[in-house]
Amino acid sequence: GPGAAGYETMDAEFPLKALLPKKETGAERFLARYPDHDGRGITIAILDTGVDPGAPGLQVTTDGRQKIVDLIDTTGSGDVDTSHVVAAHDGSIPSPFTGRELKIPDEWENPSGQWHIGVKAAYELFPKPLRTRLNKEIKEKSWDPTHSECLAAAARELDKWNDEYKEKNTNLTYDEKLWKEELEARVELLTQFDKDHDVAGPVYDCIVFHDGNTWRAVIDTSQTGDLSSATVLSSFRESGQYATFGGQDLMNYSINIYDDGHVLSVVTNCGSHGTHVACIAAGNFPDEPALNGLAPGAQIVAVKIGDSRLDSMETGRALVNGVAAIVAHKCDLANLSFGEGAHWHNSGRVVEAMNEMTEKHGVIFVSSAGNNGPALSTVGCPGGTESSTIGIGALVTPEMMDAEYSMRERLPVNQYTWSSRGPTTDGHLGVSVSAPGGAIASVPNWTLKGSQMMNGTSMSSPNACGGIALVLSGLKANGIPFSPSSVRRGVENTAVAVEGLDHLTVGRGLIQVDKAFEYIKEHGEDLGKDITFEVTVGSDQRGIYLREARQLQRPSVSIVKVEPKYHDDAEHKDRIKLQLRLNLSCDASWVSAPSHLVLMNTARQFSVQVDPRGLNSGYHFSEVCAYNVDSPSQGPLFRVPVTVIMPEKLSVESGYSRTDKLLFKPGQVHRLFLEVPHGATWAEVSLTAKVPSGSVAYFVHGIQLQKNCDYRSHEVDKRAVLSDGSRWSQPFKLLSGLTLELAIAQYWSSLGDSEVTRTITFHGLMREPSEVIFHGSEVFKRVDVTALLQQEELQPSCSLKTYVEPLRPVDSSIRCLGEQDVLPGGSRVYQLILTYNFSQAKKGEVRPVAPYLSDHLYESEYESQLWMLFDSNKQLIMCGDAYPQKYAATIEKGDYTLSLQVCHSKRQQLERLKDLMILLKHKLPSPVSLDVYSSLVQAMKPSGTKFNSVKLSVGASAPLYIFPPAEDKIPKAAKPGHFLEGSISFAKDSEAKKVDTSCMKYIISESPASKTKSSKDKSQNNNKPLPEQYQEALRSFQLSWATKLKDFQLVGDVEKEATDPMEARLAKLGILNEQDRLSHLDDIVAAADGVLDCIDVVQLAGYCGIKADVGSDADAMKRDMNKKKAAVIESLLVKTNALADFPEPRIAAIDDVMVEVQKWIELKEAKVVPVAVKHARIHGHYARAIKLLSQEEGTRKKDVEDQVVELLDKLNWDHCARNRQQWLLRRFPGKYPLF
Repeated sequence: GPGAAGYETMDAEFPLKALLPKKETGAERFLARYPDHDGRGITIAILDTGVDPGAPGLQVTTDGRQKIVDLIDTTGSGDVDTSHVVAAHDGSIPSPFTGRELKIPDEWENPSGQWHIGVKAAYELFPKPLRTRLNKEIKEKSWDPTHSECLAAAARELDKWNDEYKEKNTNLTYDEKLWKEELEARVELLTQFDKDHDVAGPVYDCIVFHDGNTWRAVIDTSQTGDLSSATVLSSFRESGQYATFGGQDLMNYSINIYDDGHVLSVVTNCGSHGTHVACIAAGNFPDEPALNGLAPGAQIVAVKIGDSRLDSMETGRALVNGVAAIVAHKCDLANLSFGEGAHWHNSGRVVEAMNEMTEKHGVIFVSSAGNNGPALSTVGCPGGTESSTIGIGALVTPEMMDAEYSMRERLPVNQYTWSSRGPTTDGHLGVSVSAPGGAIASVPNWTLKGSQMMNGTSMSSPNACGGIALVLSGLKANGIPFSPSSVRRGVENTAVAVEGLDHLTVGRGLIQVDKAFEYIKEHGEDLGKDITFEVTVGSDQRGIYLREARQLQRPSVSIVKVEPKYHDDAEHKDRIKLQLRLNLSCDASWVSAPSHLVLMNTARQFSVQVDPRGLNSGYHFSEVCAYNVDSPSQGPLFRVPVTVIMPEKLSVESGYSRTDKLLFKPGQVHRLFLEVPHGATWAEVSLTAKVPSGSVAYFVHGIQLQKNCDYRSHEVDKRAVLSDGSRWSQPFKLLSGLTLELAIAQYWSSLGDSEVTRTITFHGLMREPSEVIFHGSEVFKRVDVTALLQQEELQPSCSLKTYVEPLRPVDSSIRCLGEQDVLPGGSRVYQLILTYNFSQAKKGEVRPVAPYLSDHLYESEYESQLWMLFDSNKQLIMCGDAYPQKYAATIEKGDYTLSLQVCHSKRQQLERLKDLMILLKHKLPSPVSLDVYSSLVQAMKPSGTKFNSVKLSVGASAPLYIFPPAEDKIPKAAKPGHFLEGSISFAKDSEAKKVDTSCMKYIISESPASKTKSSKDKSQNNNKPLPEQYQEALRSFQLSWATKLKDFQLVGDVEKEATDPMEARLAKLGILNEQDRLSHLDDIVAAADGVLDCIDVVQLAGYCGIKADVGSDADAMKRDMNKKKAAVIESLLVKTNALADFPEPRIAAIDDVMVEVQKWIELKEAKVVPVAVKHARIHGHYARAIKLLSQEEGTRKKDVEDQVVELLDKLNWDHCARNRQQWLLRRFPGKYPLF
């Protein structure tokens, strides 16, 4: 048959083992030799997005033990406030949160009779991909069929009405017009509902109780209150129990209970990442062992440090609490496949906790180095930057290319292009070792995938971690002592080099599990095996890193301090007898160090000289290695990394430009190091490709390093896909005087050799000042721009895009946190909650920023910096953390509360922040442009010429005179001290002007001038004689008190004496309408008519139709007519309300009044809507009523939403009513959630 020949020739053996690589690292060899040392006896902590206990391969170990020891959420995102304690009556509990009646099954044991009640929305627990899937399924299966029928029926009814009344369309009766509006409103609403359809998701009642032996919890996933079929859980550690929310979502969850039942932690996973990582490290498939993880016999403690509120972003509090959980569970290993850039290394609350975990508690810590290559110095924190961490790079093997990537060709082993490289900015190597960085492994059940291909150092880290677990399993089984330092030394000293890849790329090389085990066995008794050697260069560096031109002019000498660090439990005799005779060696001729060093239990120093003179351009790496002369086979006990970057300097004659032809193979990286000339502010790189066929993908990665700034601060990171002859270019911003690395790599999986012509050209428009800070009291700001490199075309453009409102806390409180936040050793953690209030004038985007804390996570001195934004209904709008650029919320008009949590174990540290100000950044509706002139003369002229463009020759300067924004462009809410932010660009080139910019800030010195009454306006009342002014003031005073006292007699007296009774009658109407109004509706109608009778509505209507009144008394007339118009509207609305409230509403009279109302004011006005809704209800026009209720801008109101649900029910749009009802539980939670 067809394809038979292909079947006969195909390879019937599928390379299953390459789906999760183990051969390359020696793990397969190790297990073949030691099958029982498969991770048994080892517990691995997986700090990640959480692990699905129901995912394939994560149920049992190879020796039948439960695979997952515990599931813990240290983020707080799954926490439910269950501090509301009630007693059951007749076997049921009314939920104060959902209104459901919770029926307690008789068989539940609860000796205390106390039930802790809370509520949790499922969508606060479900990750975004799951929410997206559920929304799609719900819309397609539940919403669309019903909604389509409703919409079609409404459209047919409207079409039928239009056909019947087609000829009469211009002569419709009032009732007919209203009915047409109703039919149109039904179609319009249903159409809008479909467009705006969103799923609130389930909202669960949560019940916690103590059965006499242990705490238990139940989540009412039925959402009915019937708990008879609900799953009763105790903590996972105690019982190994977990449940599933539902058959549609397939999200598995477990629980933990804290603080005597006051906090329920619902443990889910916020992404598939953590399950995948866990399966790589320790998955076990008894029926198909080829799919096993590295250590199938190991157990797992799953610690969720990815916060569901932040789309799986890790937080400092989660990490510190995660460390505490690892120590409490006595884990042997920990894997963290997370990380961020850090501005400085080896410090901060999180890093201190991680270092203590390793140094004091003996936990071996493995972490991903980062996915931010291929440029050097791009390792992340903690994986590549912290001393206690074994940082893992990612490489790809030919077998992986075949089995995982289905590539046409097998290529040699290579580092993934994106794998981060060393060294760290303080000279440390950065990457310890590398491991395979891709796998097809299990993912959570809710993904409906079973397994998935993922790659990254996130995958290489658990591969290495699982490999180390095998080593530890063997060591434990054989009674061989080990420590984090001995294991790390064994792993690094036995890694194998990868041909064509250097240490800054792969670290010590590819990890070798079997060799590491044999190494530690062999050197188990060697002196110093358990000692960590702390190497410090200068005051705070961990290696020698020379990169900038000023460091390379002459030989430099660095003082290296080496200090042995023992575990706290080490015996004094071991410290005393330490006498290490070390040989110091280095294979680089440009590095000079002493040959020998004797090291005892104290810090010793020696000097290292680096002479970069004579080195070729490019990067150079070497190490000073310390060997124990009594055991040289042990390999280096410590190393001092030395990295020298030799940048090239472009000449004036070259036009500060350079062109090279580069030959590429897949995965190859070409690095160019250039000294950025003084005066350069941006550069342009261009690539022209010569490709045999198809297209080739390239990474273009530029880095400059500035002290106390991470690599992201001055980085260009682009992807280019080029076919033969195609050209790509990209300008990018520069810091003058700092060395630039420009790394260009052919992507590792782009097949075929290629040739690229690379050109880089420096440009510069230097400005003084470099940043423009413009105070509102200044008339103009001068900026001088100079072209220092070559002729440049200057065309400045200034725009302000953000209004920044500084906020001071209205409240602050410090309290000790509960049992979830206890550090190893028993220290408690405190939280500071700062509360900020603000008002939003209209819908817009806001971004909260805490400058003192922002952009620092691992290196921060505080554990937490989480904020929550709430509307006036206490609905959580958004959360954010240390990286404000990631979090912006579009909010409606209304009042808002922002709560900021900061945590620390020392209360005094938090006391310092009690007055911490934050910045609330409002995105302006449109950018505000500022005028720029070439001279003050032009600015002063009535029609002066604005700055257009000018060509600046080398060395030439041009002054810019920038003027403040027009007053009407400043937000009305702005106050002194607030400011506008934006940028000023200088280059004329359309692409260059996007990158060659300076920050601009306009500080508001006084609030925008409001329109004040003119002196003419103020003097109007003074035209009347004083006695007359006195009588008017007296009448106003009497009426105000008559209204407060409900004194009809006083109102009557004022009316008799007044020449115009309107105000007195309005006061009477107001009293009647407030005081027991339903008992005298006839009086209210009569009083309203009384007000209307004293107003000449014909004259008033005529005045309102005048385009402009230019008479001498125009202002007085306007005030008088506006007062009368307001009286007419108020009287008509009160009258309509009264007529509608009669036991039998007077529909005809109401219609007549509503016709009058619409002559004076639109129905959408806020004061009219309640009356118009009542009018629509009387006619049974429920769609018109919903439309009126839906017009109001701003934060939703509970009473309005309740009315809408009721009206939807009346229209028999049950699916819409259910959707809206579910949202009521989310939008009006009643209380703030826990942090």
